[in-house]
Amino acid sequence: MTTPDSRRPPALLRMAAGVVAAGVAVGIGHLVAALTDPVTSPLIAVGSALIDAAPTPAKEFAVRTLGTNDKPVLLSTVALVLLVFAAVLGLVAWQHRRIAYAGIALLGVAGVVAALTRGGVLDTIPSVLAGVAGVLALRFLLTRRQPRTSAEEAEPRAASAIDAAAGRSRRGFLLALGGTAAVAALAGGGGIVVGRVKAAGAAARRALGLPAPTSPAPPLPEGVQVSGVDRFVTANADFYRVDISLVTPRVDASTWTLTIDGMVDHPLTLSYDDLLAMPLIERNITLTCVSNEVGGSYVSTSKWLGVPFSEIIKRVGVQAGVDQVYSYSSDSGYTCSTPFQAVNDGRDAMIVIGMNGEVLPDAHGYPARMLVPGLFGFVSATKWLERIEFTTYAKRTAYWTERKWATDAPILTQSKIEVPKSLATLPKDKPVIAGVAWAQHRGIKKVEIRIDGGDWHDVKLAADGGIDLWRQWSYTYDGPAGLHGAEVRATDLDGNTQPEARTKVFPDGARGWHQIQFTSE
Repeated sequence: MTTPDSRRPPALLRMAAGVVAAGVAVGIGHLVAALTDPVTSPLIAVGSALIDAAPTPAKEFAVRTLGTNDKPVLLSTVALVLLVFAAVLGLVAWQHRRIAYAGIALLGVAGVVAALTRGGVLDTIPSVLAGVAGVLALRFLLTRRQPRTSAEEAEPRAASAIDAAAGRSRRGFLLALGGTAAVAALAGGGGIVVGRVKAAGAAARRALGLPAPTSPAPPLPEGVQVSGVDRFVTANADFYRVDISLVTPRVDASTWTLTIDGMVDHPLTLSYDDLLAMPLIERNITLTCVSNEVGGSYVSTSKWLGVPFSEIIKRVGVQAGVDQVYSYSSDSGYTCSTPFQAVNDGRDAMIVIGMNGEVLPDAHGYPARMLVPGLFGFVSATKWLERIEFTTYAKRTAYWTERKWATDAPILTQSKIEVPKSLATLPKDKPVIAGVAWAQHRGIKKVEIRIDGGDWHDVKLAADGGIDLWRQWSYTYDGPAGLHGAEVRATDLDGNTQPEARTKVFPDGARGWHQIQFTSE
């Protein structure tokens, strides 16, 4: 006689049922979010909330260890935890249905809570629908494999009839499981297709190009590039990227607006076309991330095109008492505080719409971002810009300031060795050590190198492109062969020399001399 336990699917199939039900939840949530706002997808919402809640040491470790792979690793971890959780729910579902239903619903609840921490009630819709879809999917699968009643058990049946019925039940369950998995795949795939269609529309918009600048960038002087060192102007694909966004926001420029308000006489709401019609400046400027370790790669240079802040200030009429430019990103929850003085002292602060002759890429803030030479990006370079508020530090506290990073963060004077790489060999026929130094909005006066802790020697500086740009350098080594150490330090035009003592990137940037070891032939 067949017992109720024997009519349950095998353990692996029960776990598969839990995973498939969770897959339906995630797929439906992703599809709905793709139709509205991708960052409200349950997985993305939960991952983003984890980023917000992570302590500063954890964020430093992630950026330092994983670099730009930190977000894919986080998403993969969240997905793995979800997979294990769903499998456990499936395993117990046939004995403890209410617990399993509650567990699947909890996936939606987690998304709702996460969405509310970064947005409004409407942002919870994908997670709510995801939770409902997950519970319905699990309920459907549970009803495909019901135990027989006691009356059925008491009814005498031939063993062959019982086995045939069990076979049909197994086939029915497998068909139900496969069909539900197909629903999950179609929903998730549909979300991907919707995202690609939207991206294609944005690409068509970007294909229209950019207007010519009112004030073109001055040509770079001959000799700014040193052989072997990274390109003086960084290709868009190679430009560093550090932000809190788990997925790249896809903003529709045809409906996007930029609000400029706060303590101003004439608030503005600008469309993308309005920005394109305004006077534009083009400048070569080097940007640096505060998360850049000594010798790190989070520093890049581009030719930027944008509306100068001087034009914005003139149009809105900034009132007395303003000391902060508080900017908002469409990347939910992100805000940035910039000293008003830094956008009003004549430097080339701008609202960027172009990068290296192209429309600003999605990954770097399309349709518009901020840029203020001389300040670390976390206090100046808001991407996916949607609002600028002229206000005071007493009234507004920005995202990173709330997490105890510095309020004022001018870029530090720094330098690094790029050739040779540490532990590499310096060839006898070309014994050149080379690298780059930067001190944006102050400029580089000199760079020095010392070998094996000896005397400092001035290096040969490449041509100077301007105070807002990095400066490359080179030094010809003429010492003995063997293993050696090299250290480098820079001095800016204000007379500030890099200190030797190492500090962490928190709260206002890393300090210290970059060091390598090399073998000379």
